[in-house]
Amino acid sequence: MRLLVRKLSRKTTEADLLDLFEPFGSVQSCVIVNDENTGQSKGFGFVDMPKSGEAKAAVHQLNGFLLDGERIRVKRSN
Repeated sequence: MRLLVRKLSRKTTEADLLDLFEPFGSVQSCVIVNDENTGQSKGFGFVDMPKSGEAKAAVHQLNGFLLDGERIRVKRSN
């Protein structure tokens, strides 16, 4: 299941996302979307978790979680 993670701090890294989501289960990939011109984070990213039960648990527990000073939003990606 692909999850959309929004409202990320500009200093949050892909390694930070991986550390945050791994306690809920296996993470296939995680990526933070960067601006093509500046290389800076656009403040959102995606996490792919192959098991839907684990992904749903992550959404339930992490939506509204405080990470690097920002309350992140986590939901299933369309």
